Amino acid sequence: MDKVFPDADTACADIPDGAKVLAGGFGLCGIPENCITALRRKGTSGLWVVSNNCGVDDWGLGVLLGNKQIRKMTSSYVGENKEFERQFLSGELEVELVPQGTLAERLRAGGAGIPGFYTPAGVGTQVADGGLPMLYGPGGTIVKASEKKETRSFDGRDYVLERGITGDFAIVKAWKGDRHGNLVFRESSRNFNPLCAAAGRVTIAEVEEIVEPGALDPDHVHTQGIFVQRVFRGTNYQKRIERRTVSKG
Repeated sequence: MDKVFPDADTACADIPDGAKVLAGGFGLCGIPENCITALRRKGTSGLWVVSNNCGVDDWGLGVLLGNKQIRKMTSSYVGENKEFERQFLSGELEVELVPQGTLAERLRAGGAGIPGFYTPAGVGTQVADGGLPMLYGPGGTIVKASEKKETRSFDGRDYVLERGITGDFAIVKAWKGDRHGNLVFRESSRNFNPLCAAAGRVTIAEVEEIVEPGALDPDHVHTQGIFVQRVFRGTNYQKRIERRTVSKG
């Protein structure tokens, strides 16, 4: 089955307002730059985005945030994004903060068809006990807070129940892909991309190179084509570095 689309605009054309979108990447590494730009051009609004963080003020998912296209973020890290902080504290953005390992496992579980699992991460904190601010109102009042989660003891240790995550769409970025949707990620850009790809009902993959079926070594495929519905060749990648640190002298 040929899953190749001509460009990002065509591949993302039917993502509606209010969709729940899983976005691969970690900081600015391995982010689906072309899909994000296409959503910015389209003006899709009211998005619920699940991603490790929200990029920076002028790049990555921060572009959509700055244009008021995101209503809710499920993420583990605010990062270097001042606009994220401002919108959250002013009540313009709902935020569900999730421990990073838990977020990864929730996505993995969702992609595997597992509705929930127990983890020790967050036990004894507001992650498990509830009350973690999610949406602020005027004057810093908490309009919405996280709910208390079920906890159980296994072999003398407490664990909290976490739900798997799925999404209406997933947007991911790979190094190579074939026409059947098989994907290969390069080095650290693998990060959250395979997890998001498996958990999306419709997964859109932008790749740097499209090859013919059979050209990819099956042992090197990170995401199988059964999880991917659309593939297109991305262009004009900037691959910015979120924070550059160099030694003196």
